[in-house]
Amino acid sequence: MTKDKISQYVGMIGGFAGALYLALQTSGITLQWFNPESIDAWLAVLNALIPLVFVAYGVYKNQYVLTEKARAQEKELKSKGLK
Repeated sequence: MTKDKISQYVGMIGGFAGALYLALQTSGITLQWFNPESIDAWLAVLNALIPLVFVAYGVYKNQYVLTEKARAQEKELKSKGLK
């Protein structure tokens, strides 16, 4: 499955969940745990987590000791005095 298809499925499921929630709310069925305070709390978690994930990914991608190819590249850079 491609990345594009996964994005489409996530969008469809998210859209359906939002429509279902609005339909239930219109019908008078409410979820007590789904309130503005809990949403704000989860947004705070996401606001802290997303930059952390990007930084961790950047550190991971810039490491030269994770794979055999990267170790060979680091050795070559050191031998040429570039690192």
